[in-house]
Amino acid sequence: MNTISLKLGFLFFILILVQITLFNNMSLFGYAQPMIYILFILIYPITNNRFVFLILSFLLGLSIDFFSNSGGINAAASLFIAYLRLPILKMISGRTEFDPVLFNIKSMVFSRQVSYLFILILIHHYIIFQLTYFKFSALQSVFTFTLFSSVFTFILLLFLSSLFINKKR
Repeated sequence: MNTISLKLGFLFFILILVQITLFNNMSLFGYAQPMIYILFILIYPITNNRFVFLILSFLLGLSIDFFSNSGGINAAASLFIAYLRLPILKMISGRTEFDPVLFNIKSMVFSRQVSYLFILILIHHYIIFQLTYFKFSALQSVFTFTLFSSVFTFILLLFLSSLFINKKR
């Protein structure tokens, strides 16, 4: 087992622990609920096995569901953004094909990193709140919670990802 796998495993468990102990009980103005556990999905290396990545993303969401009593909503949202991550990276990078061995998120321009983070966070949160409310009459609430929670999570993840994704200059 190499050091990257150990770091990812450590990050996996730390994010679950921090999410269930700290961020599950946090709400900013009653609208913004941070979901920092998706940082694992966002920074997982694209060179690693995709099947393992999808399984880990599902287990990450399922772990949060287990401790939050949310019935699989986080597992569904986590698996969905894990599946969409590569097509969104291709879209943002402006390439139809790229070599996963040579490609690195760290090498992306900052504005593209921000776009990558925000798009996946927005999709994740929309799925969470749409499945939580699951009625057409709550569409305004879904959009409100999605927007505020996405911005709050984005700010937190931007800070946290700067700790884990450091560019060497």
